[in-house]
Amino acid sequence: MHQFISIITSLSIILYLSISNVNVSFSKFRSFEKQSFTTRSIDGINGTIKTGAEQVNQYLPYLKGKRIGMVVNPTSVIGNTTVVDSLLKLGVKIVKIFGPEHGFRGDASAGVKVDNSFDAKTGLPVISLYGKHLKPTKEDMDDVDLMVYDIQDVGTRFYTYINTLQHVMEACAENNKEVLILDRPNPNGFYVDGPVLDPKLRSGIGYNPIPITHGLTMAEYAQMLNGEGWMANKVTCKIKIIKLAYYTHSSPYILPVKPSPNLNTAQSILLYPSLCLFEGTIISQGRGTYYPFTVLGNPDLKDKYKFKFMPKSIKGMSETPLHMDKDCFGIDLRQYNTNKIRKEGKINLSWLIELYKAYPHKEKFFDFKQSNQMGNFDKLAGTYDLKQQIIAGKSEEEIRMSWEPGLSQYKIMRKKYLLYE
Repeated sequence: MHQFISIITSLSIILYLSISNVNVSFSKFRSFEKQSFTTRSIDGINGTIKTGAEQVNQYLPYLKGKRIGMVVNPTSVIGNTTVVDSLLKLGVKIVKIFGPEHGFRGDASAGVKVDNSFDAKTGLPVISLYGKHLKPTKEDMDDVDLMVYDIQDVGTRFYTYINTLQHVMEACAENNKEVLILDRPNPNGFYVDGPVLDPKLRSGIGYNPIPITHGLTMAEYAQMLNGEGWMANKVTCKIKIIKLAYYTHSSPYILPVKPSPNLNTAQSILLYPSLCLFEGTIISQGRGTYYPFTVLGNPDLKDKYKFKFMPKSIKGMSETPLHMDKDCFGIDLRQYNTNKIRKEGKINLSWLIELYKAYPHKEKFFDFKQSNQMGNFDKLAGTYDLKQQIIAGKSEEEIRMSWEPGLSQYKIMRKKYLLYE
């Protein structure tokens, strides 16, 4: 009976929040983005997947009487309402918002520093964790009793929201504060693959010794941060987790809101673990189009491929993309069957091998000095080996063998921190 009452209470709160007239930022999506994100797969184990945020009855009493800091972005929603607006309507005392890369409202391009500000709608101060500092300061934390973390991740080492989680946990540990994590599904959580990060290549796109796809939700990763002693000075943070309901790592999940400006379709999110490696090459991944991370190309491949696209400056997505205003020829993956990734449980290396072989100027393929729109391939891969293996013409099988035993050891270690099957 108690469980039945809790479910009814939660549903009532969500219904109340859903019918509120809230102008959320993702209402401005282009039509193709609406088609990609308005429906999400909700078939979990024995029921409908519910995010931590949606289970309001489980954490609302815990927030009452506390001064709350919210680590959020546009993915932080309950139904069609931002979690900040939702909790304010329920009387929660939110004192400030902390925003990650792309900002609280999600309108800053990748890598663009974000300043502190005030939210126009709520009047709350917004502290940027991707500007002058990446970690909340003691002053930021002084009037906060409890930090709430609710950000959608996509399950890769080079996606920076896991770094934001670590910075927040470190700051809270150092200031004797607790973090409440409202967990969300990992859309790429069905597989673990890639080389484990070499500590010598630690950077803003790779902090800890995990593979490219880590197979964890944010709450599971938080437990790993504590358990493996990976935070500064090996501090541990007090965390409270609102788990997902009816979720398994094999559950398909289409995000209801784009997690960042250039991951704007379900297709791009599933291809991202494989295609982000191209950010360390002279090959465009479609930044500067409305279908980034679903196409690959370069102007010098005109004689090799028929498919073409032209990167343009797009405010809020990519203002100065690689090969801007030039026809890029290459591979169109917009209709690629991503079930192959789910079935094989592997990052696709064949596109990287193929395009390196096809590109006529081999010495320029990985040379990031050519453009500030190119990244460091070694840091993205997390190893010095992969670039050299591609250059040497190694097979995918040979490349994968070099990821061991680190990858298998990580998979064993990961099991200690799993909250879901």
